Amino acid sequence: MARSGMFERALLLRACADSFAKMDPRVLVRNPVMFVVEIGMVVTLALTVDPRLFGSSVHPGGVGNARLYDLVVTLILLITILFGNFAEALAEGRGKAQAEALRRTKTELMAVVQRGDEYQEIPASALRKGDVVKVVAGELIPADGDVIEGVGSVDESAITGESAPVIRGAGGDFSSVTGGTKLLSDELIIRVSANPGETFLDRMISLVEGASRQKTPNEIALSVLLAGLTLIFLIVIDCLPPIARALGAHMDVATLVALLVCLIPTTIGALLSAIGIAGMDRVIRFNVIAKSGKAVEAAGDVNTLILDKTGTITIGNRMAAAFLPVQGQTNHTLAESAALCSLFDETPEGRSVVELAQSVGVTFRREEYSNTRNVEFSADTRMSGLDLTNGTRLRKGAADAVKRYVIEQGGDIPRDLDEIVERVAKEGGTPLVVVQNTEIQGVIYLKDIVKPGIRERFKELREMGIRTVMCTGDNPLTAATIAREAGVDEFVAEAKPEDKMRLIRREQEQGRLVAMSGDGTNDAPALAQADVGLAMQSGTQAAKEAANMVDLDSDPTKLIEIVSIGKQLLITRGAITTFSIANDVAKYFAIIPAMFTSFIPALGVLNVMHLSSPKSAILSALIFNAIIIPLLIPLAMRGVKYRPTSAMSLLMRNLVLYGLGGVLAPFVGIKIIDMILSVCGMA
Repeated sequence: MARSGMFERALLLRACADSFAKMDPRVLVRNPVMFVVEIGMVVTLALTVDPRLFGSSVHPGGVGNARLYDLVVTLILLITILFGNFAEALAEGRGKAQAEALRRTKTELMAVVQRGDEYQEIPASALRKGDVVKVVAGELIPADGDVIEGVGSVDESAITGESAPVIRGAGGDFSSVTGGTKLLSDELIIRVSANPGETFLDRMISLVEGASRQKTPNEIALSVLLAGLTLIFLIVIDCLPPIARALGAHMDVATLVALLVCLIPTTIGALLSAIGIAGMDRVIRFNVIAKSGKAVEAAGDVNTLILDKTGTITIGNRMAAAFLPVQGQTNHTLAESAALCSLFDETPEGRSVVELAQSVGVTFRREEYSNTRNVEFSADTRMSGLDLTNGTRLRKGAADAVKRYVIEQGGDIPRDLDEIVERVAKEGGTPLVVVQNTEIQGVIYLKDIVKPGIRERFKELREMGIRTVMCTGDNPLTAATIAREAGVDEFVAEAKPEDKMRLIRREQEQGRLVAMSGDGTNDAPALAQADVGLAMQSGTQAAKEAANMVDLDSDPTKLIEIVSIGKQLLITRGAITTFSIANDVAKYFAIIPAMFTSFIPALGVLNVMHLSSPKSAILSALIFNAIIIPLLIPLAMRGVKYRPTSAMSLLMRNLVLYGLGGVLAPFVGIKIIDMILSVCGMA
């Protein structure tokens, strides 16, 4: 999937245009703070035309000076709104760029659809849910669907960005295919699962564009807080004119509007939407589609993380870890037989046996055994192997299957075989017994390999306050071994779909937020129940529909990154909110003393900035209020870097870095702007 830089020329130009479009009051009313700023701009614009409107007394400098002052205030308010809109438009623009990259994968295809006993070619856009289509190697899959016949290799790079093809086949959890992907081998018969406009790609485009993005509960709560603060300061500003008249001070409407805009939390109000959209964008950059901002933010509050074992905690394939010869056999002899058995075995397990044999000095070349008969694994025999040209038969397989094979051939079972097999099983491994003709030579110890670094990642989650639970269908012995190696907090063995649901509900009843990953139809109920459900793109349609996130790379471990992104979103919002409120506190000390010192000399002690005049104080604060928004856009878009630590540490870091910074920045910035205005003769 294409990636978009934060400040690419095309994105900036589109964001600039969208900034003006978002000035529509019907759009801006969704942001109460910026809507108040827009109303204030309309008022000052009207005053620019006629300074005597709204019963205003003309500024002592005369009508001309009043118009100029009102015009300057109007322009600054306009810039403030545009900067706020620009932040949101830039965040949305990045999502739209992602959507356009996806849309380029949609081309008009032809489909070979079944009509009665025949197949006929029709445009893919004419396909309907339930149609059956045939796709052969080299063709693009015309629509979303489920494979009902055949097995083939599919290139999904156009959708996921990953170059490695995946296997799709009838039945099981890997039957789902996506329109626009390419079949590389064999032939598939597919039943279409979506009507035109309802495909997974269509939904992804809509989701990425953020057109239906809903605000999260925390975002709504913050919006209510901002609206409340805005209302409070409206009341405060409304009380200032009678106070000013009592003191003999001049207080025109434009100054009141400017003062209101300076005091209400415009910084966080302008950046709030951008922060939420950028959070979704950060998830998209990990090739994960979030169906709403709520899912991303919920990830930041997750307390319990439920993960499957295979493919999540372990690498997904059991690998040969050791050769265990029975009494009377040598490790070298066992390694030779095991390597020959696996010479033509293309499974990961088979290749790992050959690699293990090579590590002990046993190497064979395929070319030398080209005339041998390769016996592939089958569900009936539960064995595989090689028949050599000299009549030697080599087999490896499940212990009970090999024992039955040896007994049928008139051979004997070594007395220590069962002990070795049982020991491997207790350690959580899979024993493969190797036999040459009728003579059992020993056991290949296949082991679930825990992913490198996974233990450290679980430790990181623990530092975040997140408990990890491994769910597996394996027996308790195997589950306990893997859980101990991986460092998870708990495990559930022999888990069925009902067990996962009960676990999630139990956690939620205790007030915890739960995240889980899954890819099968049997995972769908649990994915729907979880607060954060991550479905694999390689999984079934049911799983993808049930989850609130879809991972295009089918990597369940991304839940860890998603949790970090959710935490980062919450911390970013908290940091900018802290900065904004501290910013407003500083502006109070900049503006109020400068405006009233001449009438209330006692306020002079608070006039630490010694601004040139009340007019300069207002304009300087208003200009600073506008320019701080674009300066914070990179922080809102990129997010505050998250480090696993306690809530108290995060709070102290926010207060020191963003609270203290929010207090100091206005003092410095407003004073510099005041000096510039004085030089320009506008003070």
